[in-house]
Amino acid sequence: MKVILTEKVKSLGNIGEIINVSPGYARNYLLPKNVAVVADEGNKKVFENQKRALAKKVSEQKAAAEIVKNKLNGLEITLIKKVGSNGKLFGTVTNLELAKELESREFELERRQIIIENPIKSTGEFTIKAKLFTEVEAEFKVKVIMDPVQAEELKKKQEAAAKKKKAAPKVEATEEGEAGSAEGEATETTEETSAE
Repeated sequence: MKVILTEKVKSLGNIGEIINVSPGYARNYLLPKNVAVVADEGNKKVFENQKRALAKKVSEQKAAAEIVKNKLNGLEITLIKKVGSNGKLFGTVTNLELAKELESREFELERRQIIIENPIKSTGEFTIKAKLFTEVEAEFKVKVIMDPVQAEELKKKQEAAAKKKKAAPKVEATEEGEAGSAEGEATETTEETSAE
């Protein structure tokens, strides 16, 4: 069912947008709350006439989005994550996680406004887009680093493994040498016995 939004509705869109929603959602929520009207020919004409009145509201919301854009552009968020032995993250960084992180920095964005073009599955730096309003987008950086505690543990494990590798070849060589000399002694003893 197509409706015209008369108010900005979280998770749906901005004023004046014609969107497609389920009939039940429209009848039970949007229409009774007067945040949308059915997108029929009559309402479209009425809405065109109301656009002038709504233009002020839209421009205010767009101006507010521009302010958020200026604050958000160039922002860098650092996320500390656990990383597997293959260098990949346990799970991916989601737009919901980023929305919560931004909320902790006093940015009110819905997860659907945050666009992650390529899934973030490893450490590194990534550019993320945020669609704040119609034709208003911001970009911010997300830096994903390994958990320092995990990094320290991994470093210790690698050092221990390196020590074992250095120590292991010497032990094997000594065992082989002993085994080789034991075989040599056994051969000499056999030769002496056969000579007698």
